[in-house]
Amino acid sequence: MKIWHPLLPGALLAAVLAAATPAAAQYPERPVKIIVSLPPGSGADTTARFLSKHLGDTFKQPFIVENRPGANSFIAAQAVATAPPDGYTMFVASNSPMTTNAAVFKRLPYDAVNDFAPIAPIARFPMVIVVPASSPFRSIADLVAAARAAPGKLNFASGTATYQVVLELFHEKNGISATHVPYKGTSAALTDVAAGVAHYSIADVSAALPLIRAGKLRPLAVASAHRIKDLPDVPTMEESGTKDYEAYAWTAAFFPAKVDPAIVAAVSQAIQQAVRSPAGVAFMADLGGEAFPGGPQVLRDFQLKELQTMQRIARQANIQQE
Repeated sequence: MKIWHPLLPGALLAAVLAAATPAAAQYPERPVKIIVSLPPGSGADTTARFLSKHLGDTFKQPFIVENRPGANSFIAAQAVATAPPDGYTMFVASNSPMTTNAAVFKRLPYDAVNDFAPIAPIARFPMVIVVPASSPFRSIADLVAAARAAPGKLNFASGTATYQVVLELFHEKNGISATHVPYKGTSAALTDVAAGVAHYSIADVSAALPLIRAGKLRPLAVASAHRIKDLPDVPTMEESGTKDYEAYAWTAAFFPAKVDPAIVAAVSQAIQQAVRSPAGVAFMADLGGEAFPGGPQVLRDFQLKELQTMQRIARQANIQQE
């Protein structure tokens, strides 16, 4: 059994770097850039800014967040993938660039696995299936029954390819089909669901909560292992009859491939210290999520498993983009 001690990471950082190559032992000697593929205010941006302060305090050098949104996260991912592997460029990424893109695009300007060195997961945010407040569907059972009675007649909105894939997985689990209506962004998708233009959608809880609290969306189930604080009366998918189904928006940290393992280990320890701390746990909870602790191997295993599932669903549902 591993025993977590709040003073241990600092000692580990010193030991890891002291035993490393001369360059790693002096790391960092200048500011470190944290690239985010989403705009300010997004989940990835917010968690990156939380980390930047903690890492700056730990390493006594600035960790500066740089937003490079656009082009389905291609711009940011490619910038990190082609950066010098010296530990001075980090990627705080979400699902899209590290799993979804590799599953749904024919060609990418980067390799989501081989071009990156995993550092540590950071946080995850449960997704929630929602319908208009005026919808006759009051449960997942109602929605599934309607879809089975009229295959393909219901339509579902998705603001990103990630949400499309996780909804197709929901359909597979329940043996149903529906018509996909794509949107450019989660906000637009949820707005049209609230207006009754689409029958249902899925989004991370933090994105859906404002419309739920305004009485415009009805949550049917959360796709997490347990009920969540912000929606205590909303059942999980497991409780609603859809077994072995969990879906989260998540954030994690990566370096370019071939960064010195000692630098990876030291930064990973610092990130784990941040997300496991009481302040980190409270910060993620305030965003509607939860801390997602683990090291490089935990992150790589998680990424590969999710990528495999998304690739299978994308092929099965014929989800492919140029």
